[in-house]
Amino acid sequence: MNQTIWIARHGNRLDFVHPEWFNTAEHPYDPPLSEDGIIQAQELGQRLAGEKIRHIFASPFLRTVQTADKVAQILDLPIKIESGLSEWLNPDWMKNDPQKLPMEVLQEQFPRIDPIYRSRITPHYPENSDRLIQRTGEIAKQLAAEFSDDILLVGHNTSVIGAAWGLLGSQENIKAPLCCLVKLVQKGNKWIIQLNGDTSHLSETKVSLK
Repeated sequence: MNQTIWIARHGNRLDFVHPEWFNTAEHPYDPPLSEDGIIQAQELGQRLAGEKIRHIFASPFLRTVQTADKVAQILDLPIKIESGLSEWLNPDWMKNDPQKLPMEVLQEQFPRIDPIYRSRITPHYPENSDRLIQRTGEIAKQLAAEFSDDILLVGHNTSVIGAAWGLLGSQENIKAPLCCLVKLVQKGNKWIIQLNGDTSHLSETKVSLK
């Protein structure tokens, strides 16, 4: 059986719709989805309904967990929180190690989170681009090898690209707009791109970098 790996980026984030949110936020580097981002996440789930996905992995940032949760509700699957899919811990973007909601709070808010699963990779702040590419590529290869069924990875612009590069073994031009899908299918011991940054499932699309 040829494995399929779906890689999705989170939906639109609140601080890009309301930049002033950042100034008073308790966790300014961990924004939630915006209202339209929630709709995008629901549309992503509807697009994936009927696919043979058996496992969902999500970065621990709130916007990725919210996106994964909308998909998980539609697919009736748990969510495995995987720090290897985290946002790039770029000191040019973040003045310090980004504070996120504690796991117990996430589990309370999102009961579909698997309480047993433990991250295979933990990133460390600050992180340069080489470390990011290594980390995101390694987690994609590790999860593909460990879980033989079709899986969904929910990450960020940089982790979508890095995960795809890791599987492909080359730095191809991967597109990663908000709530997009990248679809990679295994053919023998190679991975083939069948979708690259697809947003045809979205009623409205926006562009952002993080």
